[in-house]
Amino acid sequence: MYLSRFAAPAERGVPVPAGETSPPTARDLTDEAAVAALPSVKIPEVLPDFKLADLDGRMTPIAQWRGQSLMINFWATWCAPCRREIPLLQALHAERSGHGTSVLGIAVDYPDKVREFRDRYKIAYPLLVGEQDALDLASALGVASPAFPFTVFTDRRGQIVTLYLGELKRPQADTILAVVDDLNKDRVALPAARARIAEALSRIQGKD
Repeated sequence: MYLSRFAAPAERGVPVPAGETSPPTARDLTDEAAVAALPSVKIPEVLPDFKLADLDGRMTPIAQWRGQSLMINFWATWCAPCRREIPLLQALHAERSGHGTSVLGIAVDYPDKVREFRDRYKIAYPLLVGEQDALDLASALGVASPAFPFTVFTDRRGQIVTLYLGELKRPQADTILAVVDDLNKDRVALPAARARIAEALSRIQGKD
């Protein structure tokens, strides 16, 4: 995970339930000075309403995906962990795009670089792009300093189920999405879903 182009990467991700303090701690990041500069910001309970440009420059509202669960992945072309995530995101898009879950990439980068990267790696899931407006959105989601990558998981109602800081891997993604599926089918309430995700990811973390 990168705080900026110049920050050192962390080795692990951090699931952050909505409503809890969101910035990673010094144990999660290797740049302690950067961590000290992070303000205490809380993640909203519900995904904010926003618009960002697609790669053709059209402003695209997040409401376009209303009624679907979302995996919103914040990334940048210069971020190595972000690039490593792309095959997994591609696979999840192929597996779930017809089943009520959408993968959406938000690149905090220059449009021409993102367009070139998309074409080179044949990224099939939708991409939005922004500079300061995308950073403002990240801040509204609780990541006030640009720590990339991070992924926001919502249910079909637009509630933020969890925010995963760092490089997403298959076990973590499958764990979170299984709980989101149960939430969407009303098999579990939101607080219990968040607790289940935190517990399951803690167990996965302990095996690494």
